[in-house]
Amino acid sequence: MDMKEAMFQRHTVRKYIDRPIPRDLVADIAARLQQHNEAYGLNMQLITENNDAFNAVLKLVLAKGVHNYIILAGPDTADLGEKIGYSGADMMLYVQTLGLNTWWVGGTFSRKGVEKHADLPDGQRLLGVIVVGYGQTQGVPHKSKKAADISAYQGEAPTWFQQGVTAVLLAPTALNKQAFTIHGVGNQVRMQCDNGAFSGVDLGIGKYHFELGAGKENFTWTE
Repeated sequence: MDMKEAMFQRHTVRKYIDRPIPRDLVADIAARLQQHNEAYGLNMQLITENNDAFNAVLKLVLAKGVHNYIILAGPDTADLGEKIGYSGADMMLYVQTLGLNTWWVGGTFSRKGVEKHADLPDGQRLLGVIVVGYGQTQGVPHKSKKAADISAYQGEAPTWFQQGVTAVLLAPTALNKQAFTIHGVGNQVRMQCDNGAFSGVDLGIGKYHFELGAGKENFTWTE
């Protein structure tokens, strides 16, 4: 399975079976996290065989069997959310190619529980976690807007633009709002996201998906 195939097959999974992630896959995930940390100045970390990411009630009701998660953190800069969103989106799809499932959690995790295991120096910020593991199911597609609801192209939209928008609609977003606006003209694309406190993260996720769907060689980002 390649990353594009993973993009279509990935769905949110909240309940997991009690099956440890093999050591070789743990090493692969950690290595890819390190690549993102070095490229974007982040501090993402993989925590395995630990269930402190959720409180007791959520463990019983919603987050059953969660024992592995990626901590999404880095220096508290203005663009931290977008960097985390972009890098986290890549990690979710990469994990999917390894035969695992994921769940991006931005608000309902136990901050205290996660911080116990996170190495967060002063000036760094925790933005969420990505749950990783073997799901009880493969999840189901989320309710989605239509391409015309979030995008517009000046003139006849080329295939790459249409494919990029389709990819964005497959992306996970906070509260499933898909609050994107995507405008294209020629080979230039502008993307914005208005989803309150989650706007930066969602924008990064959306940009990653658009690039994967459209092909980075076909366009340039513009403000």
